[in-house]
Amino acid sequence: MALELTGCFTAIVTPFRNGAVDETALADLVDWQLSSGVKGIVAAGTTGEGYNLSPGEYRRVLRACVASARGKGPVIAGAGTHSTSDTIELVKEAAASGCDAALVVTPYYCKPPQRGLVLHYRAVAAASPIPVILYNVPSRTGVTLEPETAAEAARIPNVAGLKEAAGSAEAAARVIALAPAAFAVVSGDDALTLPMIAVGAKGVISVASNVAPSEISQLVAAALAGDLARARALNAKLLPLMKALFLESNPIPVKAALAWMGRISPEIRLPLVPMSSERFEPLARELTALGLLRQPAAA
Repeated sequence: MALELTGCFTAIVTPFRNGAVDETALADLVDWQLSSGVKGIVAAGTTGEGYNLSPGEYRRVLRACVASARGKGPVIAGAGTHSTSDTIELVKEAAASGCDAALVVTPYYCKPPQRGLVLHYRAVAAASPIPVILYNVPSRTGVTLEPETAAEAARIPNVAGLKEAAGSAEAAARVIALAPAAFAVVSGDDALTLPMIAVGAKGVISVASNVAPSEISQLVAAALAGDLARARALNAKLLPLMKALFLESNPIPVKAALAWMGRISPEIRLPLVPMSSERFEPLARELTALGLLRQPAAA
């Protein structure tokens, strides 16, 4: 299918059970998301603990998501590493697994200069059989894709969009102003989705939609339709949940929430650890307030 990066896309968790990927739970999650208004799935990204998957598990996660989506929405693979050559291998694996695009984070740890980022994306996009989406998340990578650099990379053939998670609606606005009109910018921060759409972003790659797919989808749809009153009301209602899902490092809280909701096992892989007990009450309170959790959360 042609990639349309508009609306709410869920950065889906990877469920584990007894130390292995729980493909049944993953398929059920994908089906629930797409039947609840979500436009597409991002698999094996940060929220999906892609960095903690073996090559075989990575392949199985992507293929399970593609099989469950069944053409109902695009599946985008998290495919970025610190290495250009390794990233190229991942985008090729994503394409072979049936994914519609690859989300490629800026190379982490090595902290390349801006010209290195452009050359990295040029090499990856040229080798990729599927569209490439840039991903700027300096809090995770230690390097910022500057708006001018993103706009330059936006002109590379086969680069389709940007997930902007630098925490700045201003940065998103600058990219939108400088990049080609067809280039899609989406929010990478749930709490900034509404202001980013206000300056021209096309949607969000969301963590919160893992637990509230219908609600986040409605927020994005209202904002894109220009229904500001409804978008503001939904944003105010959902903002406490968005913040609670980052009480600890993502995806610790969202996996805890999904486990409380009975959708996955609570397993998470080291070096991540289960949510600390003192964080239970604030997160459970917000889930309960939205009608997403109907019984007390347990450790």
